[in-house]
Amino acid sequence: MRSHTVIFIGRSGCGKGTQAKLLMEHLTREDPHRPIEYIETGKRFRSFIEDEGYTNKLSKVIYNRGGRQPDFLAVWMWSHLFMETLSGNEHIFIDGAPRSLLEAQILDTALSFYGRTKPLIIHLNVSRKWSEKHLMSRGRSDDIDLALIKRRLDWFEEDVVPAVEYYSNHPGYHFMEVDGEQGIDNVHNEIVENLEK
Repeated sequence: MRSHTVIFIGRSGCGKGTQAKLLMEHLTREDPHRPIEYIETGKRFRSFIEDEGYTNKLSKVIYNRGGRQPDFLAVWMWSHLFMETLSGNEHIFIDGAPRSLLEAQILDTALSFYGRTKPLIIHLNVSRKWSEKHLMSRGRSDDIDLALIKRRLDWFEEDVVPAVEYYSNHPGYHFMEVDGEQGIDNVHNEIVENLEK
């Protein structure tokens, strides 16, 4: 089995983390000797804003308003991990990035630099209404304010959708759009079926 590079992209609450974990379990069974580098940018940002540095505090203000973090900071979240952890033989899972067209283009240069050919983009497509309902029901502390949720979903439309379109039209990527509103197992099975294409 070749090493895989998989980017999970979709609205907040669409199940990116759930599907990443299920696919990691699948690959661990199928390819037990190959490590998996899992980069979860949302979780990293939530941890980052708890520190006391100046940048951390500025980032927390944006986060608390439901805003999108600046591209330079988002790129830093994953790029320094690439430099510190990649060995060249692992599967790479990216969850929650890119969040803009510019970040997608920068990520493209990084993946090219590391020789990661034909990465799989999994767009977990859910409606805005479905996302709002799911976020409000999951009970996470950053999902209790509907106004903040709406802001996050607004910047998804404005900033992330152009990145999704970039990937869907880019010949260097295998783009897969999945109905994220179907059952978790159905989504997972569809992803596994497309993994080796």
